[in-house]
Amino acid sequence: MEKYKHEYGAEQIQVLEGLEAVRKRPGMYIGSTSVRGLHHMVYEIVDNGVDEALAGYCTEINVIIEKGNIIAVQDNGRGIPVEIHPKTKISTAETVYTVLHAGGKFGGDSGYKVSGGLHGVGASVVNALSSWTEVTIARDGGLFKMKFEKGKTVQKLERIGDSEKTGTLVRFLADDTIFESLDYEYEVLEKRLREIAFLTKGLKITIEDQREETPKKAEFCYEGGLISFVEYLNRTKEKIHPKPIYIEKTGEVPVEIAIQYTTSYTENIYTFVNNINTIEGGTHLEGFKRALTKVFNDYARSHNILKEKDSNLQGEDIREGITAVVSVKVKEPQFEGQTKTKLGNSEVTGVVQSMVNDALSTFLEENPQIAKAILEKCVSASRAREAARKARELVRKKSNLETSTLPGKLADCSSKIAEECEVYIVEGDSAGGSAKQGRDRRFQAILPLWGKMLNVEKARADKIYGNDKLNPVIVAVGAGIGADFDITKIRYGKVIIMADADVDGAHIRTLLLTFFFRYMRPLIENGNVYLAQPPLYKLSKKGMEDVYCYTDEDLDKAYKDLQAKGIERETLSLQRYKGLGEMNPEQLWETTMNPETRILVKVTMEDAIKADEIFSLLMGDEVEPRREFIQANAKYVKNLDI
Repeated sequence: MEKYKHEYGAEQIQVLEGLEAVRKRPGMYIGSTSVRGLHHMVYEIVDNGVDEALAGYCTEINVIIEKGNIIAVQDNGRGIPVEIHPKTKISTAETVYTVLHAGGKFGGDSGYKVSGGLHGVGASVVNALSSWTEVTIARDGGLFKMKFEKGKTVQKLERIGDSEKTGTLVRFLADDTIFESLDYEYEVLEKRLREIAFLTKGLKITIEDQREETPKKAEFCYEGGLISFVEYLNRTKEKIHPKPIYIEKTGEVPVEIAIQYTTSYTENIYTFVNNINTIEGGTHLEGFKRALTKVFNDYARSHNILKEKDSNLQGEDIREGITAVVSVKVKEPQFEGQTKTKLGNSEVTGVVQSMVNDALSTFLEENPQIAKAILEKCVSASRAREAARKARELVRKKSNLETSTLPGKLADCSSKIAEECEVYIVEGDSAGGSAKQGRDRRFQAILPLWGKMLNVEKARADKIYGNDKLNPVIVAVGAGIGADFDITKIRYGKVIIMADADVDGAHIRTLLLTFFFRYMRPLIENGNVYLAQPPLYKLSKKGMEDVYCYTDEDLDKAYKDLQAKGIERETLSLQRYKGLGEMNPEQLWETTMNPETRILVKVTMEDAIKADEIFSLLMGDEVEPRREFIQANAKYVKNLDI
């Protein structure tokens, strides 16, 4: 092996002083330098106020997005200590903002029993990644201020006045040489702050966006805590029991749980550790699921709901229609998993399991009507699961997935390498015909669908397997559905929904996306689902190459560009495409299927809670919330044919 010739001695070992390490490798500390990382900066400062609230000293946090994307976060906690730190010989406040891993969250005898921060490095990291930071502290009868630029102190802490109040105000401008964008998304911050307010009972959080002429503002304060959280999540669903079941335990590992069953067929359990959303679950989720299964089976046996000959209910039967939030506070959490959002502390399993066993058993005994209603649903789910199993076996026998007997209408591609293959799920036979003729047969497959498919939001799995609209999709994707779904078996790297740009097309897209979200969620999580973007307009003129426009804005721009070339608007022929079938194969290839020229929108799942809420609202039984959503969002709709 050829050796790379370079010096390798003490001089070549880089030691990054202070916060230089953060500026050199920002992704290590805030995840990324995208908008997600930008929002994380806000959360880090807010978390410091939340830690004060968890310690019992803060009742209010105010977040303002000022003009110029400056963030201001003010809390009424105790204020950061201002005295000289014994080790650093500078003020404690300056130490917190300039020394990595300096803070009140480390070690058993720290200033906080539990802490929301994953790393405890929030203040110094935000400071390092900001063009400038100002910190104003009210404490010990005084008002103190200090300033920083790119993590370096430019104005040491000095007393600027007196104050009878306590608290901390942090203002910062993120560094545009580090972040891809400084444009904060109000809705994203609002959602996270609402979540924090639910998880921190009684804490009042406000957010205000001053960037527009008319400021946006929201205020959150939930005395009900997790009960309010579950009620909020279920506001678009029909409930089996009116009030959530609430369980709370104090002690070495405080646990809070709220549970409510709905008539839906999906399971929604959200878990948090020290207010961190553990999207991959972990030991607290494991303890909760174990207890839930045991308690309901024990109750069903002791009250003769399950007979001696009956099999036990499985966990998935008992969790059908459940909405639950599990929140634990752990002194020294250990996180694992791909995104470091899976709790690994083994002792938490037993704590949660024992607590849920005792509290839920007592609740069911004291509320027999609720217990009976929930168990009726569980037994019904068990029967449906068995029916689904039989239907699944039937589908396997019929289609013999192992030997890939594919749907008759599927025009498959010649390549068998999943990563390079893509399947277009096309609305209607005529569009399917054009797509089949226009495609690149080597890597593009076409699956035409006709008519409205099943709304899976209102159906159980046993109804899905035999469905003549969905079964071809299941077989074509080739990875099963629900608990059996195996992402490694997918036959296509891209699953592309191609529907007309009208109301019917939008409905079909939503029905398919609901199906993927509920029964093939890893397909979305893995980034395999896309929406094709067919053009809305074609501008043409004899002797001129056709111009395709995908939005009204594109059309306006095309008119202006052509006018600049001396082609007047009146001389152009405008075609408005009502459906994919209006395009011939060559046009469909060039505009919508050619990887060199097409526009694809990847379907992402940034936030499962929000996604579940939208699908439940748009596709569920409750009419009033859907009407309110449509009225509130109608003004944002473009290109809707009526």
